[in-house]
Amino acid sequence: MFVAMNRFKINEGHEAAFEEVWRNRDSRLKQVPGFQTFHLLKGDFDQDSRTTLYASHTIWGSRDDFVAWTRSDHFRQAHANAGDTKGMYAGHPQFEGFEAVLEE
Repeated sequence: MFVAMNRFKINEGHEAAFEEVWRNRDSRLKQVPGFQTFHLLKGDFDQDSRTTLYASHTIWGSRDDFVAWTRSDHFRQAHANAGDTKGMYAGHPQFEGFEAVLEE
């Protein structure tokens, strides 16, 4: 199993619009070999930076499945309009990938 996460810091006042982008996206993940599940997680609001932390969380059968998706037309189509959300993000998303070493 492989878990892929992107952490996003969203500028104050843009939280609803950010969530709407995710709700209305043309996700084709269920068509991608190895994809298992997706979650969008919302963290706390940071008073100092005036941002809210979010994380996208996908579970894949393997790292190879995830990498294959990142090289696919599905991936390119899913990220085609990423530049349309300027002002929403406080910096670039931070990717984190994890391979399962213990499962119960």
